[in-house]
Amino acid sequence: MTDVKQSKSEEIDPDDLSEAEIDSGSEDTIKEPVEALEEQVSELKDQLLRSVAELDNYRKRAEREKEQLRKFGIANFAKDLLSAADNLRRAVESGPSDLEGADESVKNLIVGVEMTEKELLNAFEKNGVRKIDPAGEKFDYNFHQAMFEVETDKEDPGVVMQVLQPGYAIEDRVLRAAMVGVSKSNTPDQPEGVDEKV
Repeated sequence: MTDVKQSKSEEIDPDDLSEAEIDSGSEDTIKEPVEALEEQVSELKDQLLRSVAELDNYRKRAEREKEQLRKFGIANFAKDLLSAADNLRRAVESGPSDLEGADESVKNLIVGVEMTEKELLNAFEKNGVRKIDPAGEKFDYNFHQAMFEVETDKEDPGVVMQVLQPGYAIEDRVLRAAMVGVSKSNTPDQPEGVDEKV
């Protein structure tokens, strides 16, 4: 209680202050809060801009991820079905080539397997999975896996001569590279006229 009385007695009576003292004191006291407020406004504005930029980046990243998921979400499922597609193709190729002379039950079986394979490939195509069957095309290491080389004069070097197993891709992402045999020039390793060491 005595502290309160002392603080009241120490307070300055506004009538005792001259106008010059009020003006100079109030100017300094006004400047300090204004500068502090301007600095705080600047900091808040900076925080707001950063938050807006961060939110925009998050939105763009979410849209990219959504698009990637839409495009490639079935990749693992499609990859698992590739062996089934290969087995259907092998079943068709292992059957008789001339169905006219074949037994009726074998004929129906081969036709049924062909139809199943066709439906599976249509489902792949509908979902963006495309078959890579590069026979006669230039070798592309992004989509093809060279298994062997074939010496030939008929084709330029680096052309796919034989497809052992077709590949599959979604958009530009390879699910499985096509396994191929690639042409190689038929020239000997040594130039003519060079003697071999005995």
